[in-house]
Amino acid sequence: MTKLWRSVWLVWCALLLAAPAWAVSDDYRIGTGDVLRITVYGQPDLATEVRVSEAGSITFPLVGEVKVAGNTPAQGEAEITRRLAKGGFILEPFVSLNVVQYRGQQVSVLGRVNRPGKHNLEKPGRITEALALAGGLVPDGADVVTLVRTRDGKTEYRNIDIVALFRSGGETDNLPVEDGDVINVARQPMFYIYGEVQRPGTFRLEQNMSVAQALSVGGGITPRGTQRGLRILRRDDSGATQEIPVKLGDPVQKDDVIFVKESLF
Repeated sequence: MTKLWRSVWLVWCALLLAAPAWAVSDDYRIGTGDVLRITVYGQPDLATEVRVSEAGSITFPLVGEVKVAGNTPAQGEAEITRRLAKGGFILEPFVSLNVVQYRGQQVSVLGRVNRPGKHNLEKPGRITEALALAGGLVPDGADVVTLVRTRDGKTEYRNIDIVALFRSGGETDNLPVEDGDVINVARQPMFYIYGEVQRPGTFRLEQNMSVAQALSVGGGITPRGTQRGLRILRRDDSGATQEIPVKLGDPVQKDDVIFVKESLF
């Protein structure tokens, strides 16, 4: 991610942090400690404001204990509606359930961020908001982060391309985070360049980088160097190193070593 993209990305995250809670309420999953306001149309005596217990349930008039933790508000509404109708208490009940106080979602942001560790989102949030709370990515943080989520005993892994997410300007991959989620930011793949370049060393491998772009990152070829006979040292699947002749337009891969020879003339 270039410096420009990172600067704009941090501003974008700050704006997201100021966004109202309803922006992600459709995806929010109720957690223990949340306070819910539940009403039934035409039944003011059933209006209830209740906190979700540590067991993940609430007690609602007529139907008793209802498990709500882990469900969306819409799913909670449907369950209470089903029980009221099944018990014959109300004919065609219309239930409204809203979260009026969030306990806060605790999310772990690990790896190449400025403040790794557990962070509390005081309202429903998304990937970018959790990363912003962790202080953003350090310079060698990867453009692709991994969301790890365990639900019903099953662990899911989702890779999120932060650069593509920002460029698209959409929310499709800017997933809502849930209590207990882990966001891992790995080290960005690197490449190496040495020989007759202005700044030999180790550099960040950007997406779809070509050999020509890699040479420019190294400051370009010195007057003593030549583009002829460019070589890359690359490890194959077995771990063995191969020397490969390349052209300026060829792609650079993770851990490639680019060697620029000295001109003989």
